[in-house]
Amino acid sequence: MRHGKKNNHLGRTASHRKAMLSNMASSLIEHKRINTTLAKAKALRTYIEPLLTKSKTDSTHSRRVVFSYLQNKEIVTELFRDVAPKIANRPGGYTRIIRTGYRLGDNAEMCMIELVDFNELLLGDNQPEKKTTRRSRTAKKTKTDETAAPVAEETAEVVAEDAPEAPVAEETSSSEEDTSNAAEESAEEDTKE
Repeated sequence: MRHGKKNNHLGRTASHRKAMLSNMASSLIEHKRINTTLAKAKALRTYIEPLLTKSKTDSTHSRRVVFSYLQNKEIVTELFRDVAPKIANRPGGYTRIIRTGYRLGDNAEMCMIELVDFNELLLGDNQPEKKTTRRSRTAKKTKTDETAAPVAEETAEVVAEDAPEAPVAEETSSSEEDTSNAAEESAEEDTKE
């Protein structure tokens, strides 16, 4: 019976499971994000979170304890040098599991497990945006209005000088006289008949 035994055996022997989790933890520390099955990711989370907590205190003892799990000097160095300072203020929950769908071959549920403090896309939203200066449109309008106004006045003056005013008035009066004369003639013809 397995009363109170929480760990998932993942269908492996104890030595195989230990080696697999150690390799996955090393890959996660090195690449900051790995793709795996959901069951392995959940097992990895319980394996690596105590190691990340241990890495916050940089002492010889904590380095040796972490090395006993990971068995890789370069990864232990990277963990204490690069990862530990970023997670120093976080009180746990160093990893995030994002489900990505199902594997095509055996329909296993796949996911991506990543270190929370190393996701640049989500961290970019929390950082304040850099202020950029923009030129206002009102300044452009006032400059163009000032330059356009004298040009419009000059063109209006040139048009006024070139166009004679009297002939335009005569044309309208002559057309009015023509229409009134035509009306009188038609009235006279009606009276003769």
